[in-house]
Amino acid sequence: MRPLTVQNVAEYLGVHPDTIYTMVKQKQIPHFRVRRRILFSTEAINDWIKKQESQYELEVI
Repeated sequence: MRPLTVQNVAEYLGVHPDTIYTMVKQKQIPHFRVRRRILFSTEAINDWIKKQESQYELEVI
């Protein structure tokens, strides 16, 4: 499976690419680098979303 770019993840999550760069810098979202490129695994992003959802549900309860 082909890795996602910052632009791909921003579109997928419905946020601005600058938000993704900030999250990467603060290590808030799973990513990896190939030289200077920031890339994301589709599986890791989907798992991260599920984790965020479950944390939100725990906070609401």
